[in-house]
Amino acid sequence: MCGIVGAVAQRDVADILVEGLRRLEYRGYDSAGVAVIAADNSIQRVRRLGKVQELADALTQSPVSGGTGIAHTRWATHGAPSENNAHPHVSCETIAVVHNGIIENHEELREQLISKGYEFTSETDTEVIAHLVHLELKNSDTLLQAVQKTVQQLEGAYGTVVMDCRDKERVVVARSGSPLVIGYGLGENFIASDMMALLPVTRKFSFLEEGDVAEVTRFDVTILDKNGLKVEREAKESEVSHDAGDKGEFRHYMLKETYEQPTAIRNTLEGRILGNTLSNDSFGQGADDIFKDIEHVQIIACGTSYHSGMVARYWLEEHANVSCNVEIASEFRYRKSHVPNNALLVTISQSGETADTLAALRLAKDLGYRASLTICNVPGSSLVRESDLAFMTKAGAEIGVASTKAFTTQLTGLLMLTLALGQHKGMSDDDSSAMIKSIMALPNKLEEVLALAESIEALAEDFADKHHALFLGRGDQYPIAMEGALKLKEISYIHAEAYAAGELKHGPLALIDAEMPVIVVAPQNDLIEKLKSNVEEVRARGGLMYVFADEDANFTSDDTMKVINIPHCDHIVAPIVYTLPLQLLSYYVAIIKGTDVDQPRNLAKSVTVE
Repeated sequence: MCGIVGAVAQRDVADILVEGLRRLEYRGYDSAGVAVIAADNSIQRVRRLGKVQELADALTQSPVSGGTGIAHTRWATHGAPSENNAHPHVSCETIAVVHNGIIENHEELREQLISKGYEFTSETDTEVIAHLVHLELKNSDTLLQAVQKTVQQLEGAYGTVVMDCRDKERVVVARSGSPLVIGYGLGENFIASDMMALLPVTRKFSFLEEGDVAEVTRFDVTILDKNGLKVEREAKESEVSHDAGDKGEFRHYMLKETYEQPTAIRNTLEGRILGNTLSNDSFGQGADDIFKDIEHVQIIACGTSYHSGMVARYWLEEHANVSCNVEIASEFRYRKSHVPNNALLVTISQSGETADTLAALRLAKDLGYRASLTICNVPGSSLVRESDLAFMTKAGAEIGVASTKAFTTQLTGLLMLTLALGQHKGMSDDDSSAMIKSIMALPNKLEEVLALAESIEALAEDFADKHHALFLGRGDQYPIAMEGALKLKEISYIHAEAYAAGELKHGPLALIDAEMPVIVVAPQNDLIEKLKSNVEEVRARGGLMYVFADEDANFTSDDTMKVINIPHCDHIVAPIVYTLPLQLLSYYVAIIKGTDVDQPRNLAKSVTVE
């Protein structure tokens, strides 16, 4: 959530800043702004409520020019979305600041600053940073020193960029809990909260660590660690294509990314399974030595990633003979927990910067886990850098807020983790070979499911006037039902809930009537007859069902039930296969509802605040 872009260059940077913001729109935001130091050493600032295009149109009407500037897309935390609350924030017409995160002691700091004569023009926590820097500059030799003194007073999370119009050759950046990346050019340097923003102007990046403060000029980048000591942060060339953000022939990023899933999973598998063997380095150096000791797995994640962890619990306990617990990161952080012997902590995150998950990892390091593993899509992200082991999903850039290919590649990685641990826990060669065969068949199986899109689009018409929905699944399909409900509510704004189908009689049956569509996932597995009994419970109470069923499961459409037959697949990969029709259903329902599919209201792609 929120996006930061900054530049120090000889050329005008306004267009670079705005293009950078466009490339961060997927993160979610409600307003946008830019500030540039002009030739006369004044700050030229333009802010607009709404989309980046509103800001771009305003800059067309009132252009700004200068080689040093900062820009921001805001996702409201303190203060409603408004132009006054939009970043950048300014102090005394000289200091300009953009900031991601939350300053938890902002009220106390605000009172102190007001007592010293500073006037606030916004409701945000960010404005205190601008005034604090201005105050500290009175007793500092440089902007760098003033920012160092300022961040020592801040409690909470921040990724911030500060510039002083009286010193237009540099900006100062600071990172604590909210990611920042430095982009290196020729005679110009850049800052962003996500390297995606800078790919049109550079491919060389370094990532700031926790507590880093850096001074960025056209020719130099000086980084100081949390102890104030000068450090080097390795600069690496990015392999990500800046064209990854193009929708191509698709109407929305979400649809494009849904159709990319067969290719994304092929990329996940590439070089990792050779014949009937899982590559030893799939999870990082030393993984084999760690895995042979593991007796328990603790999974920590949020949102969609949490659902992938819930599926993995079924896999790990059934096939790897390893106990597993799954917990929402924000809950794990604030309770006392018992750590079993030889436990592996697994974090799951698309961005690798999810604030609660990252904080949980840092907490867990002091709790006695044998090792930590992250399953992540972004190389160089905080979770990857701070974990002992890392499995990169290689899904490619995911722009749509509602996760699609990131989820299925996470599941693929977790299935490979199950295989890796299982091979250390006595899994037979026959079972291992069968699992590998099912995994390798996944991309082709997903392509078969995508061929059903037209039928699912027709099904979605029934949801045009609906306001509520129930999703049902059993066993490892229960988390898939939860993911289906999440997708529908995220992008169509239909209230949706998921239940383990056996729980219907314990309350949810009271909701069943002709106005409550019930969506069922029904692969051919050991629980199919139990599930059919649950379907009959709904049918007997006048419910209308939409069943995604294995073609061999013998479900038949009638007046009370519409069936979409899904190609038969091995039960172990069924959670991945049955994810796709639910993604397509939610997409087509959202189209009918007329919502913003890629950027649903109130949501953000990368949640970097608690």
